[in-house]
Amino acid sequence: MLIFLWKFIVFHFLIISCCLLTYVNPEDNPGIPAIAKYFNTKGRYEEVNPYLREDILAVNRSILQPPSAQCQEIHLTVIIRHGTRYPTTKNIKGMQQLYNIVLHNASGEESWLREIQTQWRMWYTEDMDGRLVQKDMEFDYAVNDALMRFFDQCTRFVQEVDNNPSALSEVDKFKQGPEMRRVQEKIADRLRVPYSLITHDMTQAAFYLCAYEFAIKAANSPWCQLFDEEGAKVMEYASDLREFWKRGYGYDINSKSSCALFHDVFSRLDKAASEINSGQQVTEAVTVQVGHADTLLPLLTLLGFFKDNVTLTSTNYATQAKRSFRTSHMLPYAANLLLVLYDCGGGDLRLQPLLNEKPVTFPGLTDQRASIPLYQDVRGHYSDLLKGCDFETECQLFKHPAEV
Repeated sequence: MLIFLWKFIVFHFLIISCCLLTYVNPEDNPGIPAIAKYFNTKGRYEEVNPYLREDILAVNRSILQPPSAQCQEIHLTVIIRHGTRYPTTKNIKGMQQLYNIVLHNASGEESWLREIQTQWRMWYTEDMDGRLVQKDMEFDYAVNDALMRFFDQCTRFVQEVDNNPSALSEVDKFKQGPEMRRVQEKIADRLRVPYSLITHDMTQAAFYLCAYEFAIKAANSPWCQLFDEEGAKVMEYASDLREFWKRGYGYDINSKSSCALFHDVFSRLDKAASEINSGQQVTEAVTVQVGHADTLLPLLTLLGFFKDNVTLTSTNYATQAKRSFRTSHMLPYAANLLLVLYDCGGGDLRLQPLLNEKPVTFPGLTDQRASIPLYQDVRGHYSDLLKGCDFETECQLFKHPAEV
C-alpha cells in the first residue's frame, strides 16, 4: 500500500496530463523524437520508464518485490525533483535569437525548415523564466530551503564552484573542442547559413527547443531535425560534463554540500527502525521531500551512486559511451530517489534504494541480498559520513594561513 501511495504522489510532480496520457511508441510513431533519450535534465520521466507512456500510474511489480514474503514495508522516504519547467529567461533569449537566424538567414526546401519558417511561432516569453508548467495539486507542505536548497546555503560551494568560472574549465574546453564544433557545423550546413552564426549558445538553444517542445507539448518539433544521434550524444555529454563538475564527483564540496539532507534522511530511517525494534507503531510511514535536480545529484554523489572509474573530462568523450554517470537516466523531470525500509521480523530490517522506480545497489556493499541489504549494514557502510559530514564545517571557507 505504501508503494502505491508513493506512486500517486510522484504522479503529481510529473509533466502536464496531455503529455502523460497519450501513448506513443517510438518504434512506430513519429510522436517521439529519435533523440529524446539524450535530453539530460530536460527529459521526460516516461523516457526513463517507457511503460509509463501507456499508463502513468502503472507499477512494475516485478521490481517492487520485498526481500521475502514475510517482509513488509514500514517506511518510505522519497526525494522528488519537481516536474517540467519552462525555459529560463536566458535560454528563451537564446531561442529567440536562433529563431531569428532561421527566419532571416536559413534557406532550403526541407519540410521541417519550411514548418519552422512558416508555421512555428516563438511562443516562449521571458516572464515564464523557469516556472513550473502546471501547478501541482494543493497539499500541505513546509518550505525548508536550508534542507532542499542547501547548494545556495553552502558558502564554500558557492564561492569555490558555483561562482568560480575556472571550476568548469573542462566544460568550456569541450564546448570549444572538435566534437562540439562538428555539431555546430552540421547545424549550419542544414540551415545553409555561415558557420559563424551557429555558436555553442545557438546550438544549445536548438537542443533546448527540441527538448522543451517535447516535454511541455509532447511534440516532435521540427527543431529536432537539426540533430542526428551523434550530435545529440555530444550535447548530452556536454551537459553531463557540466553536472559532473558542478554538482557531481568533480569536487568534494559538491557532495558534501548535501550533508544536512543526508543526515535528515537517515534520522527518519533511524526513527522508524527504533520504533519497530521497540515494538511500537511507526509514527511516520511516508516522508516526501520536493527539490531540484541540484538537490538530488549531490546526494546521489555523496551516497556513491553512478561513479565511474574514470573522471569525465573534455578530452575523453570517445571513451565514455558506456559511462554510468548519465543525467538523462538519473535526473529527468520528476526524478525520485526512494528508500524503502522493510521489517522482515525478528529485528531483520532491510533497506531498498530505487531511483526513478528502478532498484539500485548501495556501492561498496558486497552482500546485496537482491539489492535489499540489512539496514545495519547500510549504516555501517556510511558510518564515517554518519559520524561526520557536518554541513557547517564542510561549507565554511578555509582561511589562508596568513589570515589566521
